[in-house]
Amino acid sequence: MSSRPLTLLDKSAVLDGLFAEWDDITALAAGLSDGEWTAPTSLPGWSVHDVVAHLVGVESMLQGVETPEVDIDVSTLEHVRNDFGALNERWVCKFRGVSHAELLDQFRAVTTDRRRALTGMSDDDWNAVTPTPAGPDSYGRFMRVRIFDCWMHEHDIRDAVAKPAADAELARPAANLALDEMATAMGRVVGKLGGAPDGSRVSIELTGPLARTINVAVDGRGRVVADFGGADATATIRLDGFLFTRLAGGRTTLAEHQDAVSYGGDEAVGRRIVEHLNFVI
Repeated sequence: MSSRPLTLLDKSAVLDGLFAEWDDITALAAGLSDGEWTAPTSLPGWSVHDVVAHLVGVESMLQGVETPEVDIDVSTLEHVRNDFGALNERWVCKFRGVSHAELLDQFRAVTTDRRRALTGMSDDDWNAVTPTPAGPDSYGRFMRVRIFDCWMHEHDIRDAVAKPAADAELARPAANLALDEMATAMGRVVGKLGGAPDGSRVSIELTGPLARTINVAVDGRGRVVADFGGADATATIRLDGFLFTRLAGGRTTLAEHQDAVSYGGDEAVGRRIVEHLNFVI
């Protein structure tokens, strides 16, 4: 049982976002050429085909399908860094031998099964404690993590095939739910990874279609807070919201976007935080 308060989320809102994200990925993948399916992504060792295979694999596991055995030791691959990565890689290897069309059919099939299972889930099961990538929490929180994962991978595909989302597409509910999930990690990013000292009050100001402000107060550890109780921020970081998601997801680096980030207050603290934004394993 988790010692932290459970994250209780509205089932309809989360499922609407998750199902819409699956629809967006399906539509995007359906319009890809053979060359685009094999394009490398920002994820080491993975093509667009591999990213879709990964998504099929995760949803299959959540439906109770056993992880396949493969004829190589995936743990020896340079881009596989932990047991979870090895698990993912086995699904990717399994689907490398199928056609792009068949893989897309598999994605459609497994997400149809998942829609049915999730729609029929009781509120008690939705709010029950379960293991999640963020630690023990509600099953609803786990599904918000799934939105984050799927949304990030949609944009991995878009980046690989040079089909960026329009501003209106970025402002859809799934994107905001993905960003809600990312915001929960900012206490750790600011206080631990970024090393902001005790007493720091850090505002991360996101602009563009994903505009919002994420406030973190550091007192022994970093905590995401609604505001600073009337006190001013000791450090501010301002950047485009979509760039924030790519930096925090490890898909790009600050070195490539130095001029796209501005700082206020304690600039050294702000820069150190941005240099350590990547919290994704």
